[in-house]
Amino acid sequence: MPVTVVLAVGLDPWLVSTQSSPWKSAGFIFTRVNSITAAIEHFKAGHFDLVLLGHSIPIEIKESLTFLIKASGSRTPVVCLSNSPGDCHGFADATLGSDPREFLKEIKELIVKTATLPMTRKIVYSGAA
Repeated sequence: MPVTVVLAVGLDPWLVSTQSSPWKSAGFIFTRVNSITAAIEHFKAGHFDLVLLGHSIPIEIKESLTFLIKASGSRTPVVCLSNSPGDCHGFADATLGSDPREFLKEIKELIVKTATLPMTRKIVYSGAA
């Protein structure tokens, strides 16, 4: 079974602790951080298959962190958890509720989809003519 490495960012311990059993048996390994600064440092230093943003993070912070991840050229999917059914954070690759079975199914599909996308080249303008 392939292993999926997840950077879980949350301001409360719920994010991974209550969900860890079904996740571990499905092949997920977590690095849990509880601050945005730690999330940025870990993301820069490691390779993650998924970034999971907990429901306790304010939407503005979720959006900023997602922008930083995408601006780095990374194709790592960013998923936001939400307590409100029907919530959709347009900046994220997915917004999911907390039902573990549905959540795991959606995450696996998102990771497969991201892995099959063609690599895009980031063009950097140097200013030289």
